[in-house]
Amino acid sequence: MAIDHTCTRDKRLAASDAVTPSSQTRRTLLKTAAAGAAVLMAPAIHAQQKTIRFLNGEPSRESVAALRNVAAEYEKKTGVKVVIDTVPSDESFGKIQASISSGAPYDIGTLAFAGHVLILADAGKLVPLTSLVSRYKWGPRIMFPINNEQYWYPYDYNFCWLYYRKDLYQAKNLKVPTTWDEMVHNTTALTGDNRFGCAQPLGANQAAQWMSLGYMWADGVSMLDDNFKLILDSPTIKPRAAAYLDMMKRLYPTMPPGMTQAVFATVLGQYSGGQIAHAPYAGRLMEVLDQRAPELAAQTGVFMYPDSTGRARAVNHGYDGWVVLDTPMREESLKFMEWFTENHYIDFLHSAPLHFQPPRMDVYDDKRWQDNAMIKKYAELVTFMKSILTRDDVIIRSVDTEGPRIDLRPAKMFETYAICEAIQNRLLKDMPANEALELACAKYRTVL
Repeated sequence: MAIDHTCTRDKRLAASDAVTPSSQTRRTLLKTAAAGAAVLMAPAIHAQQKTIRFLNGEPSRESVAALRNVAAEYEKKTGVKVVIDTVPSDESFGKIQASISSGAPYDIGTLAFAGHVLILADAGKLVPLTSLVSRYKWGPRIMFPINNEQYWYPYDYNFCWLYYRKDLYQAKNLKVPTTWDEMVHNTTALTGDNRFGCAQPLGANQAAQWMSLGYMWADGVSMLDDNFKLILDSPTIKPRAAAYLDMMKRLYPTMPPGMTQAVFATVLGQYSGGQIAHAPYAGRLMEVLDQRAPELAAQTGVFMYPDSTGRARAVNHGYDGWVVLDTPMREESLKFMEWFTENHYIDFLHSAPLHFQPPRMDVYDDKRWQDNAMIKKYAELVTFMKSILTRDDVIIRSVDTEGPRIDLRPAKMFETYAICEAIQNRLLKDMPANEALELACAKYRTVL
């Protein structure tokens, strides 16, 4: 059943000028959910003056500058001061919780995980943004209503697809793969001469769940049914999931060593440094190439994760958005958000023009958005990105958005990294695929 909500990926390490993140993971749901109710009951007592506190989760220099310019203009226009604090996206939910607990909650915050929106909304700590988001048409699987209200304003998609070296393809007379067999053939052909065919993170971490599951989604694997029952080991799904693990086993010899320790920045560095011929990522990779290796950017193409038969395509889901907290400044915050999203939404998107893929469909036809040097320069990539939203044959999935609606159960499944462990058991321990899946399903059931 198609659902109208979203999810991984990471932007923290992609830009050389980004704030260095702490060791806290983006999805701290299991560690924080139990304490969340008590924390979220703390009273909101701050803000006697007209000051809006905005927690930004986009730490690149360009994004911070864009928000500060917006804040300065708004203060000049209205007299209301908007203070921008910035943390890596992994830390935003914890920072918001801490602010509520201290009695000085942020008025506006950035969140990158649907489960965190659900926790805050369920505790009565968010203000509905339904009137703002209902003005526009949005792309697929980016809105997830809670009690018929919308509690966040999405500002980007972070889909993960695959990049490849067009020059190496031409030299080897290869074609863009449409099946798993063709993908393995291409990565094998391009392994050698101090280069590896592909890089797929294999650790029990966010990078692996965002960057390495696309092949599985493309082949029709689902983890939960419409009643949140685990079906990964069902008679229909288990053979497909096992085949995916076997395919990853075939890809493994074409990967660089150390992929169990790979994080998001690892793949960016490997591809931009010419060490690998294929890389999974979102639009950020092309922005990095444009800055650091423009000659390589010109030789880079894109495609979606293929399935085993050549009939389907997939991307792994990802997204980010803003929420307004129920504080004494909620009315002023709503006024600011309305002004900001109506007048400067596109300016913010331009701070990372390829990585911040618009979820609002009207933006693609807006001449202000189109009139950006990077968007013009990489028009082919932009067309590809938009096609993900408009094509009927594209599968968009992620572990934490499984099931018929937003729910904490798939969020807890994500935190177990059980599917990542299944990959490791198959690739590193040579465990039979069925056995590896059975262990993963047993672990999922402990949280379901």
